[in-house]
Amino acid sequence: MKKVGIFGGSFNPIHTGHIALAKSLCEKAGLDEVWFMVSPMNPFKKAATDLLDDHLRLEMVEKALENEPQLKACDYEFRLPKPSYTWHTLQAISKDYPECEFTLLIGGDNWAAFDKWYHHDDILVHYPIVVYPRQGSCIGEVPAGVTIVETPLLNISSTEIRECIKTGNSIEGMVPECIENLAIKNYQALLV
Repeated sequence: MKKVGIFGGSFNPIHTGHIALAKSLCEKAGLDEVWFMVSPMNPFKKAATDLLDDHLRLEMVEKALENEPQLKACDYEFRLPKPSYTWHTLQAISKDYPECEFTLLIGGDNWAAFDKWYHHDDILVHYPIVVYPRQGSCIGEVPAGVTIVETPLLNISSTEIRECIKTGNSIEGMVPECIENLAIKNYQALLV
């Protein structure tokens, strides 16, 4: 059975920290692949006004991962009802890909709020969860089925990248070189 990590997010935009983290998680959690689940609408970010169009974010993820064989761009949630609840995604994707065993990959910040997630108890019972550290979040004790892995903490955020583009500052090294111009073009049009 193929072991697949589900790495959900807005990826608004994808950055070098996301990619380094996913590669580290692949190795440390014993995964065959990590699927970057591009979320069309995160239930916790419904009011976001600087969220780039779903397909443009997906296009940048696809391009950024072209030379990363273990990392895959995934638009699965585009076909599911909005907002994107992880429980619905995991249920549907497990049915559609019975040859895969899915592991949920989440940051310490999301783990701290996990008890507010839709059907969080069911996720805990049915899916392994791997939690990675995030700046300023305390993970604490975790129940059975949850693993904490130490991964590099890269101090890059999508918010910071959008702010740099808005103010005309360089984003060199923050996003993969292959999407740098695309990110600038996409977000300049959105953030004016």
